[in-house]
Amino acid sequence: MKSSIVIADDHPLILRGLLDFLTTEGYPILGSSSDGQTAYNQILKYKPDVAILDINMPIMSGLEVAELCLKNALPTKVVLLTLHINEKYFNQALEFKVQGYILKELALDQIEECIKLITAGKTYFSKEIDAYLDPDHIDNQPTEAMKQLTKSELKIVKLISKHKSSQEIAEHLSISVRTVEKHRSNIVKKLDINNKPTSLAIWALINKRLLFKF
Repeated sequence: MKSSIVIADDHPLILRGLLDFLTTEGYPILGSSSDGQTAYNQILKYKPDVAILDINMPIMSGLEVAELCLKNALPTKVVLLTLHINEKYFNQALEFKVQGYILKELALDQIEECIKLITAGKTYFSKEIDAYLDPDHIDNQPTEAMKQLTKSELKIVKLISKHKSSQEIAEHLSISVRTVEKHRSNIVKKLDINNKPTSLAIWALINKRLLFKF
């Protein structure tokens, strides 16, 4: 029998996508919500095998729910979903014995493997997070693709690695948002990464140490 699940995310499309995918794969969904308090109440009531939680939610964050699960010795294993690679959040997740930590962009691709591993007593972290947090996982020298970036493109990708939005980058460099977006498009092509909304940000974070060697 597949693991029972509670899901919470305040982004309706992500919540619906996960619900549809896991239901199709035969996982029993015991509860779903868009805030941490409701999610915690459902965990207390149903004792699911796994709780899949957005880190940032109204009323109570996914990290706060994980902390309560640990304090109250609940059997539910917690998987956190995040939009950003954030070392502070990651360290808190480890402190609260979170078993899974996945980037939202990769959730549908990785969630089933994550569930299987954590219910077998192991942990699962998106490899992109591992690569960012452990510099030994990445090259120590700039790649040929990185060397193709212009000075303007390097400035932009460095700011992206600091979680700056296109609007903030435009203001910082005194250029238009449209120009920033054009640079972003060119950077994606030169680096040969996919064009998902957060792919460049993930790449920039993983390679942040190398970028600032230029």
